[in-house]
Amino acid sequence: MPAAVLPASLPELFAAFNNLTVLIVGDVMMDAYVWGKTTRISPEAPVPVVNVSRTEQRLGGAANVALNVQALGATPLLCAVIGDDQGGDQLLELLRTSGLSADGIVRSQHRPTTVKQRILAHGQQLLRIDSEVETDLNEEESRGLAESFEELLSRADVVIFEDYDKGVLNEPSIQQFIQLARQQGIPTVVDPKKKNFLAYQHCTLFKPNLKELREGLKLEFGDTDAEKPAFEAAVARLREVLTPEIVLVTLSERGVFVENGEMKRTYIPAHLRSISDVSGAGDTVISIAALCVAIGLPAPVTAALANLGGGLVCEQVGVVPIEKQLLLAEAQAVGLAL
Repeated sequence: MPAAVLPASLPELFAAFNNLTVLIVGDVMMDAYVWGKTTRISPEAPVPVVNVSRTEQRLGGAANVALNVQALGATPLLCAVIGDDQGGDQLLELLRTSGLSADGIVRSQHRPTTVKQRILAHGQQLLRIDSEVETDLNEEESRGLAESFEELLSRADVVIFEDYDKGVLNEPSIQQFIQLARQQGIPTVVDPKKKNFLAYQHCTLFKPNLKELREGLKLEFGDTDAEKPAFEAAVARLREVLTPEIVLVTLSERGVFVENGEMKRTYIPAHLRSISDVSGAGDTVISIAALCVAIGLPAPVTAALANLGGGLVCEQVGVVPIEKQLLLAEAQAVGLAL
């Protein structure tokens, strides 16, 4: 719940994160990496040959959001469905070694655990192999997910919907979960994808990127200053359909846009970065935004801090969580005011 008295300084804000519990519902996955070197082209096909030097497995999707929440000092609670398979076993082991609770994880014999395998050489991604299904949960899986959500909800200060269109979330479950959260006065923040884009009615904060906004509303507009009226018209249309309290749109290298319940619009430019990999930046943005919403920070401050965090993780290769002290130092360096 929002703090009775808002933090007066950035250190107080970051300390307040430690008292929050975040329920994250959606699509968890495994991010697998194969690192190596390539010095020649295969004689079998015009593709590089990668000599493997090491492999690595990381938590991805909603589980990476949980890592970001944990890195910021809050307590994450995951609610998701995974397969009763080797990928699921590996995911649960990673949760355990990362100190994350698996209380809300439902296992199913009817769908695989989503695994995304990336092949990298010389710091560049050459190929990604996805093992997954995108079908909706069956009745048994849906019932298990709903039971886990209801059990965990009372412990949460905010709910994150982390939707990757893998079928764990669908329109009926989304509406049910938002209604339950609203009944308990718990804010909801949404990281949407295309399939369920228009299902998140009455959420607290809705965070699409430009591509998702275009596809979700079936509207065409560019990302230049000349297209600003069309973009803002799309945001107005989004408000008509979903009635969120806050709309936060990530604009890639142009920063972020935020509009609060009083219709005040704020454009926040991106900070100059040495970009290595944009993977996972959205996970960091939604994690920071959720904690700020739980505390009750103004929308422009929420967007500014999330914008900083998203940029920082883009300087790292692969999907990695934010570093709390680095984010605090960055926020202080740019003079972010609460």
